[in-house]
Amino acid sequence: MPVKRLLSRLSGKPDPNGFSVRFWGTRGSVACGGASYARYGGNTSCLEVTACGRTIIFDAGTGLRPLGDALDARGPHPLDVDMFLTHTHFDHICGIPFFAPFYRAENKFRIWSGHLSAPWKTRDAVSTLMTAPIFPVDPAIFRAQIDWRDFAGGETITTVPGVTLKTHKLNHPNGATGFRIECSGKSISYITDLEHVAGAWPDPSLTEFIRGTDIFIYDASYTDTEYPDKAGYGHSTWRAGLELAAAAQVKLYVLFHHDPAHDDRAMDLIVREARDAGKLNKIKVIAAREGQTLTP
Repeated sequence: MPVKRLLSRLSGKPDPNGFSVRFWGTRGSVACGGASYARYGGNTSCLEVTACGRTIIFDAGTGLRPLGDALDARGPHPLDVDMFLTHTHFDHICGIPFFAPFYRAENKFRIWSGHLSAPWKTRDAVSTLMTAPIFPVDPAIFRAQIDWRDFAGGETITTVPGVTLKTHKLNHPNGATGFRIECSGKSISYITDLEHVAGAWPDPSLTEFIRGTDIFIYDASYTDTEYPDKAGYGHSTWRAGLELAAAAQVKLYVLFHHDPAHDDRAMDLIVREARDAGKLNKIKVIAAREGQTLTP
């Protein structure tokens, strides 16, 4: 595959008939503002995937708000969109109340998650977020038709025409789900909020799940130096991601879920070190940047 097809396209409307991923939020844990976060972005997790003519949203962090504004401005209308949540921790759902398309009656959404255990359901988690005294209004304020859907991690979801969406349980406090999106013979894997298990890594099941992926997006929150103090938080390192990428022979490894302590200057150093290590394994490495579009 030509390298130029793997490089980022930083602006413009996604090709409605193509297959791409656009990053609207790349940060983990908490949003960050200011000039020192301008290059890699300060919004929390949110991806827009265009696949086989459909828009699919992954995660609903603060990046969901600007995505909603873009969808309103871009069209077509009305919207009919699937939104998949890796999990329902605050930084991955806090954009939901501020997503403008939810306030338009003509729109339809299906919101999915596959990590919750009974009696919890996806709607319950979002309703808890939007509950007094934490939030002034509840989800009843939304005018769009919203279908809340729960599934079990490990299922394959085929409700989006032309798209196969495979899922995998991830090691994260309260659970999380990884996704592999397949369309027109290409693939994008989104594996975030995962803590690797020392001594049992790369995980064989996860390796097979992402094997041969064209674009592999991974929770690279920490450096090797930082990780010992963060063990148990539910996140991983760029080096663990590289080991997984090499074992699975992915085409492009994308660092994601950047720690809020890593401003642009720190990220530049991390990317440089990760790229150098990637060359030894013949793996191309980049870091996700807000506004960036990647095409398999």
